[in-house]
Amino acid sequence: MTAAAIRILGLDPGLSAMGWGVIVLEGTRLSHIEHGVIATKPALGLGLRLLALHRELTAVIARLTPQAIAVEQAFVARDPQAALKIGHARAVALLAAAQAGLEIAEYAPNHIKKCVVGAGHAGKEQVQFMVKRLLPACGVTQADAADALAAAIAHAHTAGSRAHVLSDLRANARGVVAG
Repeated sequence: MTAAAIRILGLDPGLSAMGWGVIVLEGTRLSHIEHGVIATKPALGLGLRLLALHRELTAVIARLTPQAIAVEQAFVARDPQAALKIGHARAVALLAAAQAGLEIAEYAPNHIKKCVVGAGHAGKEQVQFMVKRLLPACGVTQADAADALAAAIAHAHTAGSRAHVLSDLRANARGVVAG
């Protein structure tokens, strides 16, 4: 019996550029569906930029019909203004996902890198290289879109592990009941 396919939307939130990518997990097989970057211009002002992100992301969700969304958590370095802008973009992403009734998962950047590259402190080039290796048909060239696909891959890995554990638990429970 094969597991049902699940479409996963990965997001790399940003106010100027929000990367997104959709993959399908079917059993242990990953397939690329589509990816892109939603860009906004500072001249629009914060409110209109957030509205543009929401509209575009809502359209992506409606068109590609994912069941789950994997959002990269904010990495807060030294710039509180940058962190605040990413926080606004993340809020838009979470709102759009909740409005669509999607399963929402959030992952730390190091967790995503560890799942995709094998090292939590991998560079953007390494992430992009491994995304292309794991999804050969994607042809991703934009770092934001590659990061979004990496978030989706990390969720697929986590969802696959979760499903495997549940399957093992069910099998063990049947063995205990049958034995």
